[in-house]
Amino acid sequence: MASKKNPAFEDKLSTLEALVEQLESGQLSLDEAMNAFEQGIKLTRDCQESLAAAEQKVQVLMTKNGQQSLQPLPEQGNE
Repeated sequence: MASKKNPAFEDKLSTLEALVEQLESGQLSLDEAMNAFEQGIKLTRDCQESLAAAEQKVQVLMTKNGQQSLQPLPEQGNE
């Protein structure tokens, strides 16, 4: 479970989406927009780090006998 100090990835992503909507609305003052942008950059970096850590964990879990057994996902829509 995520603590209040370290929200879950989905919570960060939801907050980031809300910030984007606020910025796109054009209703924020310059200071508010800059604060929202700064917060968005931080959330983006946090999300990227979470995704990289998850990818690394999946690769470790998929390693068999010292060799990775990752298989590419089939392309969707080409069936």
